[in-house]
Amino acid sequence: MQPFEYQLTTRLVFGPNRVEQLGELAKEFGAQRVLIVSDPGIVKAGHTQRGVAALQSAGLETLVDANVGENPTTQHVEAGTAVAREFKPDLIVGLGGGSSMDCAKGINFLYSCGGRMQDYWGIGKATGPLLPMIAVPTTAGTGSEAQSFALISDADTHVKMACGDKRAACRIALLDPTLTVTQPQRVTALTGIDAVAHALETYVTTKRNFMSILYSREAWRLLETNFTQVLRDPNDLEARGAMQLGAFLAGTAIENSMLGATHALANPLTAHYNVPHGEAIALMLPHVIRYNGAVHKDWYCELLAYVSGRNGAPPVSSGADGLADFISQMSATAGLPAQLSARGIDEAKLPTLAEDAAKQWTGTFNPRKVGAAELLELYRAAY
Repeated sequence: MQPFEYQLTTRLVFGPNRVEQLGELAKEFGAQRVLIVSDPGIVKAGHTQRGVAALQSAGLETLVDANVGENPTTQHVEAGTAVAREFKPDLIVGLGGGSSMDCAKGINFLYSCGGRMQDYWGIGKATGPLLPMIAVPTTAGTGSEAQSFALISDADTHVKMACGDKRAACRIALLDPTLTVTQPQRVTALTGIDAVAHALETYVTTKRNFMSILYSREAWRLLETNFTQVLRDPNDLEARGAMQLGAFLAGTAIENSMLGATHALANPLTAHYNVPHGEAIALMLPHVIRYNGAVHKDWYCELLAYVSGRNGAPPVSSGADGLADFISQMSATAGLPAQLSARGIDEAKLPTLAEDAAKQWTGTFNPRKVGAAELLELYRAAY
C-alpha cells in the first residue's frame, strides 16, 4: 500500500454567477487592498471587470495587473511583483486561465518572500507565510486553482520550472461556469484535453494512492462525458460546470500523485517550437498510454469501463490500445493535430527534445521507467 498524507487546503465555491460573491469571500480574510492578476483576453471578455465590480461593491480597493502571457515567464512574474510592491496588497486574486493563476502564485512568492523565481524551483522553498489567494478560473484545464504549484518558464533558458509550496495553495477556488462560456472553441479544446490528461496520468503514477485515485476517477468521468458536449454546444452551462469540476478534481489529484511522461514530453515541444501546451498533450498522450499499458493494462481497463458500451466507444477488452484510440478520437473531434510532423517539428531534432524531456520532473513519476531513449521512441511514434 502506498503511504500518503492528505489535507484539502483549498475551499471550493461553485455555481453560476458565484463570481458576484468574490468581494464577500475576500473580506473573510480581512482584505482591504486586492491585486487581481489577469490577462488581456479575459479583460476584453469582461470577466475581469465582473471580479473587480464584486470586490469594489464590498468596499475593497483593487488594482488589475493584466500583463500575463499565454505561458507565464519570470519576466511576467517580476513585472507583476513590481506592481504589487507599489500597491501593497493584502490579498491576491488570480482571475483567468492557468497562466493568470500561476503568475499570481509567482508574484506571491516574490512579493512575500523576496528573491528570484528560480529560488522557488522545487518544493517547499518559501521562506515565510504568503498572502492569501483566491483563484477564479475562466477555463477548465490546468487545475492550478487546486494546486500548490506554479509553472513558470525561465525567460532566458525557456525551461519550465515547477515551483511548489503548500503555503502557495489558493485559500479559495471560485468556479463559475458562466466565466467559461465566452471561450473560443480552440481554447476549450486545448484546456479540456489538458484536464483529460491530468485525470489519466494521475491515475497511474508511481505516487497514486487511495485519495488521488478517487479524484482521478471522478475527474475522468466528468471530463470524458462533457468534453465533446461543450465543443458541440458551447452554451451548455451544465457541461461547462462539469468540465470545471473535472479540471478541479484532476488538479487535486495532481497535488496528491503528480503527473507522468506525457507532460515531460509536452514541455520541450512548447519550449522549442512554441506548440501550445494542449496540442502537445494531445500529440503525446495516446502514445504514453500505449507505452504504460504494456505494464499496467488493468488500470487503463478500469478507466475504459466508464466509456465502454457507448456508441463508438471501444470495449474494455481493448485495454490500453482502446483507451489510446478513444483519446485520439477525442482530439480529432476537437480539431487537434495527431502527428508531430503536422506541427513542423524537425525530425532531426527529436533526440534533443528527448534529452530535454528526460530532465523534466514529471517523468520521474511515470509508472513505467522513461529515460532519453524511451522518450525518443515515444516522439518517433508520434511523428
